[in-house]
Amino acid sequence: MRPTNPLNDPAILYLRALLGDRLHRLRSGEARDRGASAIEWAIITALLAAIALGVGVLIKQKVEQAAGNIKTG
Repeated sequence: MRPTNPLNDPAILYLRALLGDRLHRLRSGEARDRGASAIEWAIITALLAAIALGVGVLIKQKVEQAAGNIKTG
């Protein structure tokens, strides 16, 4: 049986797409046009940190699940 890549999990793919969209909007100049203030940047940073934490938790769960399926002996 071939192991599955945890990065292909639908939840991970969704989070990656969400993060990619946020980064694209930040880089495209939309944020500059609106004059993002320091508090807006703090909120964006907090959201990105929360997403990163969520991705980390999902990866940890997938790794632990895969480790539990390893037959020993």
